[in-house]
Amino acid sequence: MATAIPQRQLFVAGEWRAPALGRRLPVVNPATESPIGEIPAGTAEDVDAAVAAAREALKRNRGRDWARAPGAVRAKYLRAIAAKIIERKSELARLETLDCGKPLDEAAWDMDDVAGCFEYFADLAQALDGKQRAPVSLPLQTFKSYVLKEPIGVVGLITPWNYPLLMATWKVAPALAAGCTAVLKPSELASVTCLELADVCTEVGLPPGVLNILTGLGGDAGGPLASHPHVDKIAFTGSTETGRKVMTAAAQMVKPVSYGAWWQKSCIVFEDVDIDKAAEWSLFGCFWTNGQICSATSRLLVQESIAKEFLERLVTWASNIKVSDPFEEGCRLGPVVSQGQYAKIKKFISTAKSEGATILFGGGRPKHLEKGFFIEPTIIIDVNTSMQIWREEVFGPVLCVKIFKTEDEAIELANDSHYGLAGAVLSKDSERCKRMMEAIQAGVIWVNCSQPCFCQAPWGGTKRSSFGRELGEWGLENYLSVKQVTEYISDEPWGWYPSPSKL
Repeated sequence: MATAIPQRQLFVAGEWRAPALGRRLPVVNPATESPIGEIPAGTAEDVDAAVAAAREALKRNRGRDWARAPGAVRAKYLRAIAAKIIERKSELARLETLDCGKPLDEAAWDMDDVAGCFEYFADLAQALDGKQRAPVSLPLQTFKSYVLKEPIGVVGLITPWNYPLLMATWKVAPALAAGCTAVLKPSELASVTCLELADVCTEVGLPPGVLNILTGLGGDAGGPLASHPHVDKIAFTGSTETGRKVMTAAAQMVKPVSYGAWWQKSCIVFEDVDIDKAAEWSLFGCFWTNGQICSATSRLLVQESIAKEFLERLVTWASNIKVSDPFEEGCRLGPVVSQGQYAKIKKFISTAKSEGATILFGGGRPKHLEKGFFIEPTIIIDVNTSMQIWREEVFGPVLCVKIFKTEDEAIELANDSHYGLAGAVLSKDSERCKRMMEAIQAGVIWVNCSQPCFCQAPWGGTKRSSFGRELGEWGLENYLSVKQVTEYISDEPWGWYPSPSKL
């Protein structure tokens, strides 16, 4: 077997360590279905060691308390990590593409975002010192009150496979900026670049135990991390089913959980749009990252008066998408992440057909690709709201289209879900866009676009989609605890009880 990825161990207390049970998991290139290496398979014993290292780093690190170090000190490390990410951008993008199948251009873009996220939270870490002791206005002049913001403690970070390093960074960067120490458990389906982050940490001299990285199966490593008695908080992004397990495990210790789930989102196209602009954004909103994105606007609502013309242009645009090995120049749709995901998506498509939906475009394996977990960009019409393809998350390059007549009908269709992460509205009517952004029940609304994401802006949903917000200043707050300090500042005695000297 040719090795195409670095052969790493678990990263605990600043050192590479073999997993306690000596197990490893194969890594398969989704574009070729060939093994390209292995990752270590951590278990509960390894979780114990990583949590102990994080706990030690929180309170003492070569005489320096990581939690109480000035924000400028933590910022220095975060900026050094960002610089190393840029320095190793090409290598990291290549590994990301090998591991999860996203087009190389996308992976390179992700690495820029990773570096930008570390830089941004470095700035917030440095600014945090100046925001300490924020005064609280009181009605009594004999007291002074202020607020301290302190790190929550040791945090467990459980991250998904669709943006392996970027989604990990969304949690690692603010956690370290806040002064927490962390144990990162990435998805076993795509862990390679997260292990390379560990190597970056050693290069920049991050104090041992501040960030520990464990790979392995969810039940073997993620479960023990979520239920560990010495972990103060869990931050999780992934499927609803896994989220329930994580929250159940954390609930036994009554520890806080930040949670983000994958689920269907809607893109609403009104009759006054520029057809070609709207068609491209509609496809980008669903097919970006090979259709495997938690915010994919995979339910497309098109106003009846333009539906025929719009669908024709949509097919024309879709037929122009290059589906290929993700390393080929110009690739815009690569393979899905695994054989299991491939089979799941194919089952969704076949079930939609059996329930009466029509495959307008795609639906199968591209004819020119004999190997790899490739699925054509797929557009499905004649969908009703009771169909599985409409009600459940496909998490692949499948776009479902439904026609609507009125604005009120579009709102009802968009909100017909227990989830509400994101939504998109495409229209030239600014007043209509304003009405829609207020009416759609979601944490993120895009107007005349779909999928832009910036680390400066909050990210999270409503209803069952998430608890809390990531990114921006809200992301930092996730890892901070607020402490009230109140001082009595008068020279006079309190005087509630009679003084013994006057009796």
